[in-house]
Amino acid sequence: MQLVNSIFSMLIKVPLVIAIDGYSSCGKSTLAKRMAKELGYVFVDTGSMYRAVTLYFIRNGVSLNDHHEIEQALQNIELHFKNLDGSNHIFLNEESVEDKIRTLEVSGLVSEVAALSPVRRKMVALQQAMAGHHGIVMDGRDIGTVVFPHADVKIFITADNTIRAQRRLEELKHNNQTANIDDVVNNLAHRDHIDTTRKDSPLRQADDAVLIDNSKLTLDELFDKAMTIVNNVNDKLILRRVKTRTLSD
Repeated sequence: MQLVNSIFSMLIKVPLVIAIDGYSSCGKSTLAKRMAKELGYVFVDTGSMYRAVTLYFIRNGVSLNDHHEIEQALQNIELHFKNLDGSNHIFLNEESVEDKIRTLEVSGLVSEVAALSPVRRKMVALQQAMAGHHGIVMDGRDIGTVVFPHADVKIFITADNTIRAQRRLEELKHNNQTANIDDVVNNLAHRDHIDTTRKDSPLRQADDAVLIDNSKLTLDELFDKAMTIVNNVNDKLILRRVKTRTLSD
């Protein structure tokens, strides 16, 4: 019985840290959310955290050029996630702002806010603290390079710019936001430039990340590709545990 229990414990899949990075409107959050549900993991949409900070800055007229004002504002910001009706909602100082952070106004400023070093330091610290001892799926811009550089699984999502713009426009319409395709295209280009050129943890593909082009994939196809990557990593970890145990015996 002891041998059976020992073998069983080695075959149990270990909780993984899964980092999903990529450009905006490439399907990162949709994928991460579905993977977390499938695996029973914690899901963290880091983009919504930066959007919530941006919303606070807009509401309170925080100058992005005043370092002291930024530091003071960050001390007054508390963020946490709560599951409501089966989906993750972000709370800013006890207020659910999940819908309020999806406006074009917030989208137009979030990359500038996210590029601020004090903001990134606070958000990265919060994100790292969320991992704990549980499996986690986290999506963003610098998860595999800065937040969790030793993540078990790293995936980088990309997609054609035209398709990204169409997806973003559909999301805005779904949230009853008024926008046209030209505004969306310009917003995405603006965010891409800031995200990839900022000095503090710019958007880039980690050297050990698996690249997935989501331009022509269905939701199911993207999910299957990502889960295959996760399952392969889990199988390798289990095999490594078996080998280590065999050698120790």
